[in-house]
Amino acid sequence: MAEAASHSRRSRRRKRSRRLNPDGTMTLIEHIYEFRRRLGYALLALIAGGVFGFIWFQTKLGPVESLGHLMNAPYCGIPADRLLPGTIGPDGSCRLLQSAPFEGIMIQLKVGVAAGAVLTSPLWLYQIWAFIAPGLYSKERKYALTFVGFASVLFACGALLAYLIVPHAFKMLMSFGGDFFTTALTADKYISFVLSLLVIFGVSFELPLLVVMLNFVGVLKYAQLKKWRRGIIFLLFVFAAFATPGSDPFSMLGLAGALTVLFEISIQISRVHDKRKEKARVDEGWDKLSDDEAAPFDYQPTKVEDEPTEPAGKASTDDIT
Repeated sequence: MAEAASHSRRSRRRKRSRRLNPDGTMTLIEHIYEFRRRLGYALLALIAGGVFGFIWFQTKLGPVESLGHLMNAPYCGIPADRLLPGTIGPDGSCRLLQSAPFEGIMIQLKVGVAAGAVLTSPLWLYQIWAFIAPGLYSKERKYALTFVGFASVLFACGALLAYLIVPHAFKMLMSFGGDFFTTALTADKYISFVLSLLVIFGVSFELPLLVVMLNFVGVLKYAQLKKWRRGIIFLLFVFAAFATPGSDPFSMLGLAGALTVLFEISIQISRVHDKRKEKARVDEGWDKLSDDEAAPFDYQPTKVEDEPTEPAGKASTDDIT
């Protein structure tokens, strides 16, 4: 039985090997097993990141401040005379208001899991990629890997911009009311506001990447984007006004301005891509063909390379797809 189990494991490894199984073919049950395995690894990475973030919430990592301090920093930027008495500690640190017995630990867990998911994103994104990649052609894998890499960078840039804008937004919002109000934000509402702002900015920064992707696959052309430029920029400002959780102009203008710059960059990338594609068509003579003329394909059959085969006596029914 142990020998059969070892043979089954070797067979599954051969199925996942690009050298022995170049087309990535699997049976349905093998796809389910592979999905379970990749999902398990991704969950382990998220759990490890959550534990690390939970510990980091109250622990300073060398020159890096604790996660709790980083999350409280925008709140601490509010003038002290606007804060509720007692929220400033003896050491000058500001504190959020806890209104429920388990609110502190739940917020620490929520923030820790969110930070851990971002820090371990290369690990669990790789598991998703490893499950999808065998079903893609080599050119598709190259494009997909490039877009995933840029998507991660853009999401991080959007979240960073939101974090830099939050202090100014709070100062703006808390300045209204004069001497009639005292700021006493509960920890749950404050953390939810900051996290939602980070996520909204991060996801919004993916919109220009979507434009580039649609251009590369031929859905959107540069001529269309140039024609729609003013309308799309107007829609970006409308989107920023509704997407930002705060009604302050800082977060709205920050998001709209950044999206406008990124959208203009995506338009220029589309312009260069379409120009290169058109040049390639001219060089190949495609633009001179009439509608009833056959395309200049090479119709000569070519020899298919032999796929690597298993040594005699090593094949089994598990290798048949």
